[in-house]
Amino acid sequence: MKPLTLLASGMVTAVGLNSPASCAAIRCGLNNPVETRFMDSGGEWIIGSYVPLEEPWRGRTKLVRLIVPAIQECLYQAGNIPPEKIPLFLCIAERNRPGRLDGLDDFLIEETQTALGIRFHGASATIAKGRVGGVEAIRQAGQAIYTERMPFCIVAGVDTYLISGTLSSFEEKDRILTSNNSNGFIPGEAGAAVLIGPATHKSDKNPEIVGIGFGEEKATIESEEPLRADGMVQAIKQALTESGLSMGDLDYRITSVNGEQYWFKEAALALSRILRQRKEEFDIWHPADCVGETGAAIVPCSLGVAMAAARKGYAPGNMVLCHFSNDDGARAAVILSAQG
Repeated sequence: MKPLTLLASGMVTAVGLNSPASCAAIRCGLNNPVETRFMDSGGEWIIGSYVPLEEPWRGRTKLVRLIVPAIQECLYQAGNIPPEKIPLFLCIAERNRPGRLDGLDDFLIEETQTALGIRFHGASATIAKGRVGGVEAIRQAGQAIYTERMPFCIVAGVDTYLISGTLSSFEEKDRILTSNNSNGFIPGEAGAAVLIGPATHKSDKNPEIVGIGFGEEKATIESEEPLRADGMVQAIKQALTESGLSMGDLDYRITSVNGEQYWFKEAALALSRILRQRKEEFDIWHPADCVGETGAAIVPCSLGVAMAAARKGYAPGNMVLCHFSNDDGARAAVILSAQG
């Protein structure tokens, strides 16, 4: 894959209604958990990370309200390029997600365009692959930019776990943080987007995507098989090969880890199997600590966090590994370079 440049980001999260506010809150480790209207099996209210929208919208309308401002932040940086020349790759919940809203694949892009009052390029598409969907969107964006000669692409993701059917299913599996379960995640929601262009837009303030990779893990979070992190190792090695780098060249990590022990163990195992030199520090950032579990929004959210860290100079270094995991075993990795 040829390098791609991150040009702008947009976010709507539980800790900020735009990218600067969200990134500042994540940098400070702030969160905003509140009691939901859903009760756990112990009779306590489930804690969630709601986005404080001006009205209590529900269903697809809520998702549109989450993603539209994030996309607008990106369009603002697109300059004079009309939206009709920019494909939108919109990442959404995987099709087997419990409680998944109806009509996401068929209507969400159209409803988003209507709310924005614009039309995107006809190559626009939804990608229903959950957390790893954003990396697939990056792959498709690279093809659109270098093969179809598109000036820019927008990779966006929108998701919510604050749905009755979703919460009840994950609580039954002891996956949510509740009064009866400390090994779980805080359900959240978010909309996030990044504007991506060719490497000709190189700048010391705009990180480049220099490698991506994919893998498949057999020992999923709900399986009984012993975890060796084979899928994550495969994804990271593929991304390293594309970038021409080694694990030792990287400075820190941003991940989809959401508080469940399984994901921390996977990250640690993958690191131990790939890193072949001693590093004094190798930070691991997990935005879900601040914004909750945001599913399909985590890739553009993580890329936005990396952009802010590079632009404002608080990143631990110029090279960052981002890696993401789905419940069904899909794994993906992205390597960013902010060297300019």
